[in-house]
Amino acid sequence: MPNFLTFSNILPLAELEVGHHFYWNLGGLTVHGQVFLTSWFVIGLLLIASLLAGRNRQMVPAGLQNFMEYVLEFIRDLAKNQLGEKEYRPWVPFIGTLFLFIFVSNWSGALIPWKLIQLPEGELAAPTGDINTTVALALLTSLAYFYAGFRKRGLGYFAKYVEPTPILLPIAILEDFTKPLSLSFRLFGNILADELVVAVLVLLVPLFIPVPVMMLGLFTSAIQALVFATLAGAYIHEALEGHGDEDH
Repeated sequence: MPNFLTFSNILPLAELEVGHHFYWNLGGLTVHGQVFLTSWFVIGLLLIASLLAGRNRQMVPAGLQNFMEYVLEFIRDLAKNQLGEKEYRPWVPFIGTLFLFIFVSNWSGALIPWKLIQLPEGELAAPTGDINTTVALALLTSLAYFYAGFRKRGLGYFAKYVEPTPILLPIAILEDFTKPLSLSFRLFGNILADELVVAVLVLLVPLFIPVPVMMLGLFTSAIQALVFATLAGAYIHEALEGHGDEDH
């Protein structure tokens, strides 16, 4: 069985391969090419929408500019509700990027027939339907809340691991491991399950049943993006809140 991921073709990182994938070799690193293709498509859509909305801006917004301003206001409210009035502004870009990328990725899997596009091996699917994408997003979230706490307190941030008693040190460390695990597997599991249900129903009852299920999938996909961004904001707020009393 071929290596799922190798570094410089010397150090095997994993021997497990799930399904068939379209591989790219980049500098000795073997990656899933189909994930990059769909991720670049999603990123391209977001960039194009941002550029079009920013052209010929009007004092009274209309059309795409009005829609994008509504999206921005929604993201600001989301960040403000989780982080508070004083702390939310620097984190709007991060939380907004997470939400938009996951939202568009989820909807692309529900609306675009990726599987009809033929690849030499493997098949296309929503970026968030691959565990590598969701783990990467979860790890970015972990780095973000570590950065938030460290930036506010410095090395003193790590005192939280032994407060109020050093006995809780193993539990505090375990909590930092479980946060990205829960984030990544929740998103991956829900998106994968939705795609599998739709695929099975299309094979069994191709005319009527899949349509309401697909509509439900669009709703749940949006909810998953909202849940991920909300939890990211909550974790960042938790890292900041632990030391808020010392700043007053």
